[in-house]
Amino acid sequence: MENQKEMKLKYDKTIWKELILYFKSFKRDFLILCFFMIGLASIDITFPLLTQYAIDHFVEPRNLDGLGMVGVFYGLLATGLALIVFLFIRRAGKIEMGLLYKMRKDSFEKLQKLSFSYYDKNAIGWMIARTTSDASKISETIAWGVVDLVWGLTMMFGIAVVMLISNWKLALVTLVTVPLLAVISVFFEKKMLVSFRNVRKINSKITGLFNDGIVGARTTKTLVREELNREEFGEVTFDMKKTSVRAGVLSAGYLPLALFISAIGMALTLYFGSIYLAGSLITYGKLVLFITYARMFFDPVLELARIYTEMISAQAAAERVMSLINEKEEIVESESVLNKYGDHYHQKKENWEAIHGDVTFEHIDFYYKEGEYILKDFNLEVKKGQTVALVGETGSGKSTIVNLACRFYEPTGGKILIDGVDYKERSQNWLHANIGYVLQSPHLFSGTIKENIRYGKLDATEAEIIEAAKTVNAHDFISKLEKGYDTEVGEGGGMLSTGEKQLISFARAIISKPRLFFLDEATSSIDTETESKIQHAIDKVLENRTSFIVAHRLSTIRNADLILVIEKGQIIEKGNHHELMARKGHYYELYSNQFIEEGEQAILNKQDVTSEKNPNGKKEGLMTA
Repeated sequence: MENQKEMKLKYDKTIWKELILYFKSFKRDFLILCFFMIGLASIDITFPLLTQYAIDHFVEPRNLDGLGMVGVFYGLLATGLALIVFLFIRRAGKIEMGLLYKMRKDSFEKLQKLSFSYYDKNAIGWMIARTTSDASKISETIAWGVVDLVWGLTMMFGIAVVMLISNWKLALVTLVTVPLLAVISVFFEKKMLVSFRNVRKINSKITGLFNDGIVGARTTKTLVREELNREEFGEVTFDMKKTSVRAGVLSAGYLPLALFISAIGMALTLYFGSIYLAGSLITYGKLVLFITYARMFFDPVLELARIYTEMISAQAAAERVMSLINEKEEIVESESVLNKYGDHYHQKKENWEAIHGDVTFEHIDFYYKEGEYILKDFNLEVKKGQTVALVGETGSGKSTIVNLACRFYEPTGGKILIDGVDYKERSQNWLHANIGYVLQSPHLFSGTIKENIRYGKLDATEAEIIEAAKTVNAHDFISKLEKGYDTEVGEGGGMLSTGEKQLISFARAIISKPRLFFLDEATSSIDTETESKIQHAIDKVLENRTSFIVAHRLSTIRNADLILVIEKGQIIEKGNHHELMARKGHYYELYSNQFIEEGEQAILNKQDVTSEKNPNGKKEGLMTA
């Protein structure tokens, strides 16, 4: 449906106006480039006039007196031509790289500011395509399109003026095909725009599939999806091939047609020019001038036709890049907050208050899709230093509560207070700088272990890094590595085990000594030995800190001050572990079932180990058991 809507859009000239305003900082460079191109076109127009002068004054009369000066003037013009070509290529290249730099920089900055909801709705490939291939297409088309556009228009205008002054009747004969070319251009316009939009759209899908194939390589192999992935990729690339060929056919049909029309114009000029020459209405030199100008006039016409197709192709890319750059942020700071606390890139940390740790949810409503509430009139009061555990079925709203508390999303109704103040009255940066957050699936950046821990506090000393690692029981395994803290973690931490990555992510989260701590099922994807290490670390880390734990393994939250059982966005039970177990309600049932499952799994694991040690006794052992 989205694709159909996009294909119905008409050629939108306003996008180019928007781009002109967006690139206004390059105004001076564009003006200089235009000056070079006007000079280049003027020199190109002057050459045929010199040729006419030479023919009429030296060739036809067979008189060579003064011809040398014409040659000198030719040489000067050629030198000027070479200099201008050098200058405009250098300037156009500078503009192209400058435009590309600005678009990619602004796109990346926008991606840093956008809320989590934007990443929920848009695929990675979609975003990568906009900041890479789409941005390159726009910068190339604009920088070099201006070159050809200004040169072409100057050439056409200058040639038309000179021809009309020289012989207006023959000039009209030469220019008679221009309206026909305009009609052809309008005809091809919509068809090419639709095709090029489709090409850019499918290109995003291909980028996304490449990303999924690389990031999910391990999952692909474990699920034996190689053949299915190949078929899916083959279908999309085949669509890309068909759409690109269709777009290429339209371009291939338009340019030769324009060339054919220009050839008609040249033929008419030659035919009627010969008649005028035979009737002594023009000189031989003027006939050569008109024939030369007829060819030269349609060269820029063909260039403009090519630019036109390029602009149509680039418009599809421009719409996509500008839609990202102009994307509205869902979480927007008020003017008073910006003035006091600063924005993402100009932080006024001297005005940031210390966080004590009281967190209050007052009548919170929240939905991702309007009308489909995840939380409805949710209330919760957490005191400084309390540890709150959230348990419940998948989709009950546990992670949503944590995301709202972190202000990754904002409530659609009600208020969240930090130390008694609505957190919207303070900046996101202030809050995020005071929280530690550990996810179920840890993400490490390419670089060393030391660099990854330091991401939590960019000015951290080596002693602080080691202290953080020791706090979460990561120092021992790091020290055993050949390069220690200077060990490369690989892409996404791929050189380390899941447990090791999780320990490093814990160290990164606590190095800044945050006042609020959030664990979103942080121990559910690691082995029991590593979990034991992390559990000891958690007890240290959470001491005197307000913390929220989304728990999968209920054995890890027995020491929590408050346990909330969440169902459909509502608190159905709350209390500490002993209180909830004594009630024998929903939490008791969850805990008991999980305890039994873990016990059974432990027995099975023990039997597997025994069987490996004594394979011949496997049957006997099981029968005895």
